[in-house]
Amino acid sequence: MQGFILNLNKVKDEDLIVTILSRENLDTLYRFYGARHGVINLGFKIDYEKDGSSKSTIHRLKDVIHIGFKWINDYKLLRVWQDFCALFYKHLKDAEELDEFYFELLESASKNWNIQNPKRVAVESYIKLLEHEGRLHKESVCFLCAAPIIGDEISLIRAFLPTHKSCTHTFGIKKDSFEELFENKSTLFLSDREIDRLWYLLLEGL
Repeated sequence: MQGFILNLNKVKDEDLIVTILSRENLDTLYRFYGARHGVINLGFKIDYEKDGSSKSTIHRLKDVIHIGFKWINDYKLLRVWQDFCALFYKHLKDAEELDEFYFELLESASKNWNIQNPKRVAVESYIKLLEHEGRLHKESVCFLCAAPIIGDEISLIRAFLPTHKSCTHTFGIKKDSFEELFENKSTLFLSDREIDRLWYLLLEGL
């Protein structure tokens, strides 16, 4: 099966506890250290097998094959990708059931990561996630004071919740850009400065 590595924890003698997002599961597996093992890292897409033959409560990760991205050797792209993938671990680690949406979202993002600003890909992907989970607030109503947002700008807080600039004293974006993003999942009308602001909001958690 295939999956994206969302988390790595070192244990004794360089062994690893690896959390992998597959199409329908979040697998937490044990990987024994060994010279013959290929290098794996946060954000890597791998093909792998689960070995449940041991008496341990956690299955062993085996037969790992790294499925590389075209941009994998670009450190700047990889760093942003790893930060993005780490957000999914925190968001999904306590989920009892997963559908294939999350795997497909990362799969699609990975294919576009080097085609446009990766932070734009991340923001557009996050809007799709919010909509999928029923958490996308499209109405121009302030989340903090519940009053309509009048004017040309809207501020967003964590989870991209809309607010008045006067309520949060944070960076605002134009309403038409907000509508394009929330309705069409497009960052077309957002400047790179606005994208950076939304990226920092994303880093606060999905």
